Amino acid sequence: MRKSIFFQVPAVILLAAFSLAAQRMDSRAVIARTQQDISRSLEFERHKGKEIARYDNAQHHLSEFDKKLTEGHFDKGKLDEAIDDVKNLVEHNTLDPDLRDALNADLRDLRVLRAEHDH
Repeated sequence: MRKSIFFQVPAVILLAAFSLAAQRMDSRAVIARTQQDISRSLEFERHKGKEIARYDNAQHHLSEFDKKLTEGHFDKGKLDEAIDDVKNLVEHNTLDPDLRDALNADLRDLRVLRAEHDH
């Protein structure tokens, strides 16, 4: 009985380490996909003023969050700012329906990231 527990503990620890690493990779993938969708949306819309500022804000805050994440720090404040910026972009900019759907999916995933970190 002791031998089986002895072998299970390292396996559980190893599995937990891989899960944390995978979670971090997923976070970065969500950020990268969101930034790509924002860039594609910007190509669709070539206006000036507030419309472009919303794109810039979203990209900037996502980039700041990603930078902190690569340094090992989950900056919830930066993520909240990025979520608000993407939400403003979706609500106030003229978007292709497919791009709007993509950005709404990105918003959902960013909110999931935030919720997972809260727990």
